[in-house]
Formats: sequence, structure tokens, C-alpha cells
Amino acid sequence: MKGKLALLFTIIVLALIGVDIRLAYINKTNGEKYTKKVLAQQDTASTLLPYKRGDILDRNGTILATSEKVYNLILDPKVLLQNKSDDAKKDCVEPTLRALLENFELDEAELRAILSEKKDSSYVPLLRQLSKDETAAFRELQEDKERGARIKGVWFEDSYIRRYPNNSLACHVVGYTVTGNQGQTGIEEEYSSVLNGTNGRSYNYLNEDLEQEKSVKIPTDGDSIVSTIDVTLQGIVEKYIDKFIQDYTNKNIEGPAAKNIGVIMMDPQTGEILAMAGDVDFDLNDPFDLVKNGYLPQEILDAMEGNPHILVDQGYMLEREYNQLESNGKLDKENLVLFLQNQMWRNYCISDGFEPGSTVKPLTVAGALETGTVSDSTTFLCDSGQVIVEGQKPIKCAKKTGHGIISLEGSLMFSCNDALMQIGAKEGYDNFLKYQQIFNMGLKTNIDLPGETNNASTVFTRDNIGPTELATSSFGQGYNATMIQVASAFSSVINGGYYYKPHVVKKVLDSNGGTVENINPVLVKQTVSAKTSSLIRQYLYHTMYGEMDSNGNNPTGKKARVAGYAMGGKTGTAEKIPRSARKYLVSFIGFAPVDNPQVVCYVVVDEPNAADSTTQASSAFAQEIFKNIMKEAMPYLNIYPTEEIPADMQDEVDAENAAKAEQQAEQEGEESGQEGEDPEGEEPESEGVLTDPNTGEQVRMPTEEEVEEEGDTGFLNGIVSPLLGDEDEKPQEPQEPEEPQEE
Repeated sequence: MKGKLALLFTIIVLALIGVDIRLAYINKTNGEKYTKKVLAQQDTASTLLPYKRGDILDRNGTILATSEKVYNLILDPKVLLQNKSDDAKKDCVEPTLRALLENFELDEAELRAILSEKKDSSYVPLLRQLSKDETAAFRELQEDKERGARIKGVWFEDSYIRRYPNNSLACHVVGYTVTGNQGQTGIEEEYSSVLNGTNGRSYNYLNEDLEQEKSVKIPTDGDSIVSTIDVTLQGIVEKYIDKFIQDYTNKNIEGPAAKNIGVIMMDPQTGEILAMAGDVDFDLNDPFDLVKNGYLPQEILDAMEGNPHILVDQGYMLEREYNQLESNGKLDKENLVLFLQNQMWRNYCISDGFEPGSTVKPLTVAGALETGTVSDSTTFLCDSGQVIVEGQKPIKCAKKTGHGIISLEGSLMFSCNDALMQIGAKEGYDNFLKYQQIFNMGLKTNIDLPGETNNASTVFTRDNIGPTELATSSFGQGYNATMIQVASAFSSVINGGYYYKPHVVKKVLDSNGGTVENINPVLVKQTVSAKTSSLIRQYLYHTMYGEMDSNGNNPTGKKARVAGYAMGGKTGTAEKIPRSARKYLVSFIGFAPVDNPQVVCYVVVDEPNAADSTTQASSAFAQEIFKNIMKEAMPYLNIYPTEEIPADMQDEVDAENAAKAEQQAEQEGEESGQEGEDPEGEEPESEGVLTDPNTGEQVRMPTEEEVEEEGDTGFLNGIVSPLLGDEDEKPQEPQEPEEPQEE
């Protein structure tokens, strides 16, 4: 028995020695090959752990932009093919392919081609941006110990997709992102580095004992931005822009409601932008499609490939823009689409310059008060216009028969160009240009949005201003400004004299909601004294609520009033270039409440849809939008009515109350009218001779018959700005954006 055991032991020892000898031989001849094969079968892949880009919120915490977690379906052909077997019971390739085809919309031929062509690859994305629900069935199958045992080489990579719950709301302020979390336009671009975080990584490795271990570097999520935008106010603004478009498209002539529309609402006490919108918008979730976003009809998109000049013919492009693209060899469809997309993404409120017109008259008056050029008791004779340079045609007032003798307050109440030209002449070049700079005309406001233009080349300096330029500049013609420049300067004039840097971001939060940084208001400078500011507020209150004077002059801002509220505001009508075309940009800027302004609203309507040039020059178009917005916005802002309802508004209020009582759907309101800034139908004829209070000169006022005989040639009488030329004006372009990439 012992002998048998000894023999068995000897056989076992010899067998082990044989195995050792064989292993030593294999290791010597093929050791490196098998080591690589074993290591290749270990899960040592490095996996990217993406960060979550921070949210963009409105001032009350409503989400404007967020990153939603999604999953990319990844195939590892190398691992899968290593688990291929001729034995159907052990093979993993066919079960894996079958599971993929059953759970996802994939093409079998393409899958097999990937395995054949990319057999050495460890990373092949099959599908991107799958939701959790779309991956659930496959994950469940993978985790099943029996059914998922032979599913190999497939995994899900975490990713994020940017979502905009409000679609196009505040699109030019919010902006969008492209591949790689690169912000394009708006806050997304301006604060991209703040919103972005740092990727993490997970990877397995073999330690010195050839045991598998895992190392994980956690990603750092981006910070979130709390904007100054108020979703409710933004919605109100966009609603009434849309209403105007609906009401006026093809109303008087065939064509759009206006060439451009812009609205800014801001807090004059801080520079915070509460709402900012234009007539062009786009869906932030699909920012590239010109047709879906309503910017371009499909038929024009189809036609422009064979006839690119159709974009000029239909008003989507200026002739010189077309010529520039042509000279650069960029009239192909791809470049034309990119040009149109950049126009669609352009923020009119900060990127486009225009002659602002009478909305800047309060700046001229405020500057003159500060320099002592005029006082509250100064009076002027308006005899319908001024001949500034001997032999040159006169520059006219909005009221063609003249306002007669008016006060300094009347120069704003009745929007008198003649009085403003006299103020400009009294003030002189140096003082006028000094206050233009103080009010930031020709300088960037440095609002925290990309694409702001400064119009520096279209504002006069001491080297190029003459008497005609001083005269026209005094009432907002001959130079360019942007909406944000005008709104910011105007705010400083009515808030006590303090110029705040306009901004759209209020706070930065970390990924846990803690405050990283508060963006406090930045006081840039004091523009005017508190006394001057108080006078301007009084003048602008009477511009809306004042009475007709003894000469029959009516305040120009009455159509913008909201019954029961104490407000102030100023109308604007600018005659566009070329002057011969008789096209107008009209506007209204106002604030409430008058004693302690909490909100400024600035409305611009460029070439409103009107039957003729005379009616197009009416600021009533802009006043209508302003009134609708403020009527709804002021109660929301806790600005309450404090005034008795004016007698001439009682019928309007009664009609509105009756409409509410009867629950009628049709909105009631005062008739929009088609009148100029100073409705001539309400003004009696001025006759006789008046004495100019400043010169003592005896002046005969023009009669209605003389005005009619002269004809309507515009108040600028064809006078051209040496800065802007006499061609169709094009706003100064901001820096060209990089060509975006679609996600």
C-alpha cells in the first residue's frame, strides 16, 4: 500500500515538473504575447467623467438654460472580438449584436462593418444623447446575470445636452452653446468660462501584484449664473412686440410691421437689464434653422442657391454686403446661410446704431442746464425752423407752422427742434461735445454681452463738427447711437444724475447653490446734478400729462400714458438716410414712477408699416408698444396708481372696465392714430408777428397755406451728415463671430 502511494506521489511530482518545464518554455518563447493578451482582457480603459455646465437663471430663480444628463452608447470592438468563439454557447459577438439591434435603432450591416473595420478600436460611439429611459431596457438586460452574461464590449458614456425650457424667450440675452460647451452669443458666450467646469476621469489599472484597482477623479461642475432678466417682464415685452407685428404686418402697405423693433427695460437705479428683446428671435434649442425660426421663407432659401441676389431684392441684405461677399467669393449657399444666421443672432438692442432722434433731447437740455447756458426760466421763439448756414435750406421743426414762444420745459413737452438748435448754439461746440462724452455717446457701455458696437466713428469730434452738425446733433440727428447707450444715458438723467454700467448678470452660484460672487451695481460717474435731474423729470412728466399751451401746442407723449400712474417720457422721430427716401425711425423712452423712477422702458420702431412718410413719422407706433408693456408691467413691479384719471382718458378707462365686465376677448384701448410727434390736427393756425425773446428780432410766423405750398421735404430738408453719408445706413459691425458648429 505504501509503495502504491509512493508511486502516485512520484507521478504527480513528475507531472508538476513537466508543467513547470512547459510553462518555462512557453514563457520564454511566447511569454510577451500571452502577457499582452491577458492584460488586454483587463478593464483598464480610462473613462471621461464630464462636468455639468452651470445653469442660467432669471433674477427669481427660473431656469433659462440648463444641462440635462444624457448617455452615449459606446462599442468596444476590441473587447467584443476577444470574446468571439466558434462555440455558439460561448460566443459573445452574436448575443451582443442581437441585444443592440433589439433595443436601439441601429443598422446591422453598419454594426458588422464597424467590427470588421475597427476591430482594434476600443471606442466607437454608436448613438449619442440618449435619455435615461432610452437606455433602461438595455441596462436591465446587461445586469441580468443569465441573459446579459454574454453581452460584452458595450457601455454607456455620461454626457450632457444643453436645454432651454423657454425656447426663444430672451434668446439674444441667453445665447446658446455648440459642441464642446462653447457659448455662442449672449450670456452663454460672455460667461462661458464661468459656466464651464472641469472634466473628471475614471480608470482602472493593475497594481504591482497584477490586481485590478480603480482610480476616480471627480468632475468639477460649472458655476451657475443668476441674470438680471425677469422672465415675467421679458414675456410681457415679447408679447407686445408680437402683438404689434400681428396688428401691423400688411396693415397699411404690403410688408412687415417694421424693419426693426427693439425694447429695453432696465432699472435706472442699478443699471440692471430687466428685459431686452427685438422682433427677430430664434429657438435656442434649434438655433441654426432659418426656416423653422421664421427668419427666412423656404422658397427664398431654395431660390437663393441659383439667384443669391434675391436676398437683396427681398431686403435680407444690403447691396454693398452682397458685393462684398461676391468679391470674396462667398456667394455659395453655405456662406449665405451663415450670413443670414449671424443676422438672426444679432442683438439689435446693443449691436445696431441709428440716429436716435428726439429721445436724446433731454440729454441736450440737461447738459445746457449743467453748463448754465439755459435756466428753467429761459424761453425761445420757434418760427418753424432755423437757417444755420447762409444759403443752406432751413432745418425745420416738427411743427411746420412753429410753436411760437415756448419755455425750456416746452422745448421737451412739444419736442421743438428749433428751440433745441438754439440751445445747442448757446451751449457751443466744446460744452455740447463734453456732455456727449459724459453721456457715453460714441463709447461702449461695456454691458456684459458680446457684440456691442460703440459707434465711435459716427459721433462728432471738435475736428469735424460745424454749425449744421451742432444744430442737428442737438435733437438727435447726424450721429449714431445704440439702444443701450441711449437707455443708460437717459437713466442717469432721471435717476438723480448717476450713470450705472448696464449689466445682465446679478450673481454667480456654485453647483450647490452657494454664492460665489455678487455682481454689484457699478457707478461709473455722475452726469448731472440732482437739481437738473429733478427738473428733467418734471419736464418729461408734463410731456405726457401737460396741458395744451396758449399757442395751441400739445404735449407729444400723451398716447403713452397709463391711467392713474405718474410717469414721464419722451417721443422720438428720426429721419433716416438717405433723406430723399423719407423713411423714419420712431421711438419712445419713459419711466415710472416719476418721483422715484424704478423702471425705464425704451421702444424703437424702425420704419413702421404706414401708408406714407408723414404717418410713418408718428411716434404713436412706439408709444402704443410702450403703453401696452407698462400697463401690465407696473402692477407686477408693485408700482401703484397714485393719480386721478385724466379727463381725456376717462372714456378709455370706462371702455376697458366695460370690456372686462363683459369678459370680451377683444382688447379695448385708445385709437392708435396716424399722427406726427405734434399732431397738426389738434393745433390751431399760428399767425402774426412775434418777438424772439433771445434776440429781440421780429419774426412773422408761417401760415398753414405757406406750409402747404412749400411741400413736405422733411424737417432736415435733405441735409446729410458728413459722418453717415447719404446712402442706406448700416450699423457699425461688432467683431465678426466665429463660425459656429452644430451639435
